[in-house]
Amino acid sequence: MNQAVGADYVMNAKRDRLVITASALGTVFEWYDFYIYGVLAPIIGRTFFPTDNPTVELLYTLAGFAIGFAFRPIGAALFGYLGDRLGRKYTFLATIILMGVATAGVGLTPSAASIGIAAPIILILLRIAQGLALGGEYGGAAIYVAEHAPPGKRGFYTSFIQAGVIGGFILSLIVVVGTQWITGPEVWNDWGWRLPFIFSLVLLAISLWMRLKLRESPVFMAMKKAGAQAKNPLKEAFSWPGNKRRMLVAMLGIAAGFTVIAYTVMFQALYFLQNGLHVSAGMAQLLVGGSAFAGIASFIFFGWLSDRIGRKKPIVIGYALVLLLALPLYQFMGVTANPALTQAAQRAPVVVSGPDCTFDPLAKIQPTACGKLLDHFSKRGIAYRTGEGAQPTVHVGSVAVDDLSAAGLDAALAVAGYPSGTMTPDWRQALLIFGALLLLWTLSGATYGPVAALLSEYFPAPIRYSSLSIPYHIGTGYFGGFLPLVSQYIVARTGNPYAGLWYTLAVVALALITCLIALPETKDRSLDA
Repeated sequence: MNQAVGADYVMNAKRDRLVITASALGTVFEWYDFYIYGVLAPIIGRTFFPTDNPTVELLYTLAGFAIGFAFRPIGAALFGYLGDRLGRKYTFLATIILMGVATAGVGLTPSAASIGIAAPIILILLRIAQGLALGGEYGGAAIYVAEHAPPGKRGFYTSFIQAGVIGGFILSLIVVVGTQWITGPEVWNDWGWRLPFIFSLVLLAISLWMRLKLRESPVFMAMKKAGAQAKNPLKEAFSWPGNKRRMLVAMLGIAAGFTVIAYTVMFQALYFLQNGLHVSAGMAQLLVGGSAFAGIASFIFFGWLSDRIGRKKPIVIGYALVLLLALPLYQFMGVTANPALTQAAQRAPVVVSGPDCTFDPLAKIQPTACGKLLDHFSKRGIAYRTGEGAQPTVHVGSVAVDDLSAAGLDAALAVAGYPSGTMTPDWRQALLIFGALLLLWTLSGATYGPVAALLSEYFPAPIRYSSLSIPYHIGTGYFGGFLPLVSQYIVARTGNPYAGLWYTLAVVALALITCLIALPETKDRSLDA
């Protein structure tokens, strides 16, 4: 099959700029819509899943976040089929319309206090619609740009799509912080938090205006002219020789690995700073969002670098460095962000003992006396260890706490030097935390920047949209999308603010092994076949 992507490629700077800009901005807006839910998880929990425990509210909200990811593979199958049959352009026009409308719907849904159980049900249905839309968006945008890219620049061109994913996260933080500043805390907590969701209608209008100017991909047009389109892309994605193995490698080695790294520095870092270290929400958002903005350059750099040294090397090296550095960097942030809390936890660790001393983070009321004690420390965001005993007891350091009421426990913590309330790091602390986050973002860029080019090159042209989208969204949706819920559940269950990282490290180790054993280099492959 001959078309304009290979030796016959005709340079058109104006067209290429429009292709990259429209595709990347659409990706920014689409991921903004998806991420805004995660950024506003605490207030969504209070509004749609009200309980008397903020930890339980957060976990219910993150379960809703995960449901959106769970439906991404279904969206990938549906829109992948349409993209391989009808074309790249019109498919990702449909996905962005669905996403924009669903996101605005979240902002317009009444609270549980107003309409009861219907409120969380509507919210979950809207999250499902968002998941379906996102399942079709990424594959379409990545392939569309890759199939327009000139020889030797495919990694660089598609890196803007990768950066657009992080751009959506940054935009969500900017809009949230800006809206908070404009409305003030009282209006924000009452109804102002809904404005970032409704703002998605403005982003939808901009994205549609730009994407309607685009023409269909040259690769797809050539396939259509030659009659080489897949008759049933979904079926052929699983029956094409060797493609099931390629999809498995893409899911475990690529999508799962880079996604848990990105979400570890996006959401897990945000919750770690706010809940584990008691950093004020505004400062935590500023640090994570500011470092993400600075780290975008690494996504573009590693996309460009992959055109020279290959796609596989940056990804494998990035995985290895994450395994070595993730836990030390989080520990460094812990010591730096709230030294009084860290020192108190080291000097006077909290130990709760008793019969059946377990904590169920999803239970509204803990069934045991020991569990109720753990519930109190969980609400306060205080790290703890558990032990066995005949009666419930609490030790703060070497001191046994006689009064096990909430007031008595808080008094014991205060005597031991545990700080209360939130804190704001000074400029030196903030700069050090920013540096640690930026290093994590750089490692994320190494594993994420080359991915769109690699996956576009990895799969055959007639089934590229379906073959890329399905493993991508299973890997990102199930391994990555459940990361906030799983990591925060582990933290709440164990009382260890660092324990959630073990999920990240396990998935990245699996991805590294898969890439070393089974991932080929794709840099010089043609997109024609």
